Order: sequence, then C-alpha cells, then structure tokens
Amino acid sequence: MLYYARGSESENISREQMEEALAEAFGKIEEKGERARVLALPPDVTRFHSRAGEITNFASRYFCERLTDILPALGTHVPLTDQEIDQMFGNIRHSLFRVHDWRKDLTTLGLVPADYVAKVSGGRVEYDWPAQVNSLLVNGGFDLILSIGQVVPHEVIGMANYNKNIFVGTGGQEGINKSHFLGAVYGMEKIMGRKDSPVRDVMNYASEHFAKDLPIVYVLTVLGRDDSGGLALRGLFVGDDEECYTRAAQLSARVNISLLPKPLQKVVVYLDPAEFRSTWLGNKSVYRTRMAIADGGELLVLAPGLREFGEDKTIDTLIRKYGYKGTPQTLRAVENNADLKANLSAAAHLIHGSSEGRFTVTYCPGKLTREEIESVGFQCEDLGHMMARYSPERLKDGWNTLPDGEEIYYISNPALGLWAWEKKFKEGKNG
Repeated sequence: MLYYARGSESENISREQMEEALAEAFGKIEEKGERARVLALPPDVTRFHSRAGEITNFASRYFCERLTDILPALGTHVPLTDQEIDQMFGNIRHSLFRVHDWRKDLTTLGLVPADYVAKVSGGRVEYDWPAQVNSLLVNGGFDLILSIGQVVPHEVIGMANYNKNIFVGTGGQEGINKSHFLGAVYGMEKIMGRKDSPVRDVMNYASEHFAKDLPIVYVLTVLGRDDSGGLALRGLFVGDDEECYTRAAQLSARVNISLLPKPLQKVVVYLDPAEFRSTWLGNKSVYRTRMAIADGGELLVLAPGLREFGEDKTIDTLIRKYGYKGTPQTLRAVENNADLKANLSAAAHLIHGSSEGRFTVTYCPGKLTREEIESVGFQCEDLGHMMARYSPERLKDGWNTLPDGEEIYYISNPALGLWAWEKKFKEGKNG
C-alpha cells in the first residue's frame, strides 16, 4: 500500500512540508493498528544528504518512546561515531542506536534457489542466495520497521534502496558477497540507473517468499540539484510494497541521470572528506562516470579525506593485495585464491573500480601515499597542486573552461547521480 507519494523534477519539498507528509503517512499506518514498538533503519553518514537523518529525527518525535531502536543500515561500513550521530540525526538519544555487524547477529530468512539466480543472471552465476538480516528485525518484537533512505542510481543493483536497505544494509557476509558479485559479473553498465536488475530480482524474490511477515514500511527520498547548485527534495514516497520503490526509481531516473551528447575527455570529481575516506566509497567517482568518459580520457579524483582502501580491514587487505586490475585478472584471482573467493564483495569492488584500461584514473589522496595509490593500479598526483588548479570553490557542476583554455567536466559529489554518454547508456540498456 502506498501511504504517501509526491514528486516531480521541479518539486522542492520544504522541511515543514516533509514533516507534514510524514505525519500524514504515519497516521495512515496507525489507522491499520497502533504501533507499540518501532525500529528505524536509516543509512549511515555516507548517505548524509539523503535527508534520512531528519526523517529519523521526526519519527523519533512522532512515535516518542515507541521508537525503541535505531539500527543504521551499515552493510560493510564502519559504525557511526557519536559526532556523526549528532551531525546526521540531531538530538536523538545515543542509547537508541544499535550497531550492525555483517559477520554476526544474523538470521537467514530463506534461500533464493540457485536455478533462479542462474536464470536472472543469464547463467553467469549459479548459487543459492541467502536472504540474511540482522536478528533484531526478527527477534525484536517490532510491529513497525521503518526502512529509510534515498533512491539514486547504484552500481550493484541499478537503483539504491528499497529492499537493498534490508538485505544488504542489515545483511550478512555471504548475502552481501554474493549479491555484489552477481551484479559485477552481469555487468555494471547494464545495471546502473535501471529500476530492474538481476540483483533486484533476487531481492524481490526474497521479499516475496521470506520477508512478508516483517512489518516493513519504506520511506524513500529522491534528491536533485536546484538552480543554485544546492540539493532539493524532489520526491518523497512512503509505502509497504514495490509501488513505493517504483515511483521513486522512476523519478530518480529523470532527476539523477545526466545523459550527455558526447563522451567526456576529462572529468574532475571532488570527494567531500566528511563522506569519502576510502576507495570502497570514493570509487563512486569511477562507477558513476565510467559511461561518460571517452576512450583514452581521464578521471581526476580530488580526495582530501582518503586514508584507506577498504573500511573493513579484511577488504582493505584484499584491495591492497589484488588491486584494480580489470575483470579478467580479478576473475582469475577469484578462481585461484581462497581469500578472494571467500570475499566476493571485494572481488566485485575490484571489478567495479577498474576502468578496464579504457581511461586513466588519477587519485589525489589526502592521507595515502603515492606508492599506495599506484600499487593498486591507479595513477597519483599531488593533492595540493591539483586542488589549486581545480579548486572546488571556483568550479561549477558541469562544463568548465579554465583560464588556460583547458575544458573539464566537474562533479562535486558522485554519490548524487549517474553521468553517461547517451549513446552508451542506451547500448547498456540493450546489451
């Protein structure tokens, strides 16, 4: 059932309007029965711009003591610090927050059969997929689970959020590994920006067959740039079934995908240090621009907060060991090395982060050395020098011409969209 739906490319929903809409939606939910014990599943600080922090804060005020737990959907990410909780969620008591551990505290709801996974992947993989969630969802006695987050193009599943927030955000090691690998071997350029994908098919199967008894209601946002370059809330959708996601994904496709008339020779991406501290996250600069960059082109990544490759220690070690060396080499490494075979999400990330030799990727890191950057297959330039030349304070999103005549395409936050040469995007859809 859809409890609330509002959105268009020109909407600019204010905070007051957002809270009025949430109150209306929550009221409709309670018309079906009072909710005595509520769990909120927002994203972590890496999705700070999603408005999920404000939505969670409003939910805590609306349900008061009935909102007993907040479980950030960390997936493989590190727990939030107290400072990050305050920054994102405001004045919510820290005692309400729980920490998801993707290797522990899990319940497997069921197995999506291997023959179904093989069917939707076109035979590229054939394994059972475990529908895993944090045990709190099953054993916490909740009569309402609010899954909160932003729908935006995504490299693993096509469009972020909806049941991905459940099965990956609160999921387990095996489920995350296998879903990421499925998306990688199927081909990220056929997935990104699409409402439907093999990974989404698998999670929809799990929702339909194994998760119907969980009282999940989705609160989904769509964000886009306004005329001044700021972020506007373009859409808000609240519901307990796929229609909620479909409406949000359709709007996100119109708002968050920039289709370009020609491929780009040079793209400069800035990674906000408060949001991007690892290539595990920072490689969104690669994922979200790869279909826009010309053969032989260059991606320059300004990364003042970059201090590690993987947020998870095991994954960091694997990235350092195997590097971003392209799909064939990564698949051979999976076949021949037990450590990578046991961590398929890391293998998927290595595939996603490689340009496959088609264009260069140059990182300008704040806290990693040139040797570290070059050891994983990227080029490296000095951050200070490049920040002086390509100052985020002077550049505007989109086309820029520097004083010496150099033409670049600038992106201030790669997490907010997808950029693609229109011809290549259409080829990916049909590929």
